[in-house]
Amino acid sequence: MSNSNEKGGRFRALHVPGRPLVLFNIWDPGSASAVAAAGARAIATGSWSVASANGFADGEHVPLDLAIDNLARIVRATDLPVSVDLESGYGKDPDAVRRTVERTIEAGAIGCNLEDSFPENGKLREIAEQARRIRQARKAADASNIPYFINARTDVFLQKRREHDDVAFADALQRARAYADAGADGFFAPGVVDEALIARLAEASPLPLNIMIGGSTPSLGKLAEVGVARVSHGPGPYVTMMKMLKGVARDAARVA
Repeated sequence: MSNSNEKGGRFRALHVPGRPLVLFNIWDPGSASAVAAAGARAIATGSWSVASANGFADGEHVPLDLAIDNLARIVRATDLPVSVDLESGYGKDPDAVRRTVERTIEAGAIGCNLEDSFPENGKLREIAEQARRIRQARKAADASNIPYFINARTDVFLQKRREHDDVAFADALQRARAYADAGADGFFAPGVVDEALIARLAEASPLPLNIMIGGSTPSLGKLAEVGVARVSHGPGPYVTMMKMLKGVARDAARVA
């Protein structure tokens, strides 16, 4: 665990508001090696990309054994810290989430994402329920004696037909505070693209704020200016690579 201790400490130290850690999310050992060779400071998987690359839909349809095996092979492919996207934790109850986190630690991960929506329909869990799940994840992490980074993701801003207004902001902030109290280390709010709203979240959140890059997201420089500590690319890298592969394959089959 000494190597995991060093990697975990290094990963935690990279979360600095105003100097965001950029995570170009990967899906297998090959993509991890490529991103590492490009100068990345850490590696993070993206659940959507892992699922698609293995022929599954997102939403915990990838069998957990396969997800853990994929994680272990990624860890072996790089010397960088590796954080794994666990979606909702692969568990119907908090104890199951704890066991899942234990397995990621055994595979060599030094952190994870845990989201507060149900994988089957994307609806939000009650705050107290999600806090219990995070608390059990923290229990597993603390028992391992490594500085395991739990990135608590809220899907408040991904809910259909929900305005990104003061009510949504208040809901997200309440969740950030509850998740921090439960033992989370970071707060991930995908779906937010308004610069002013991101700035308010970064200032008010008790945890380092993680934003996901999308077509309308402010630039990396702007995100740094407003105090974001972590930036994720989500499924973007995988989608881009598949488009490139399709184009190259099409060109290769073209008759001169």
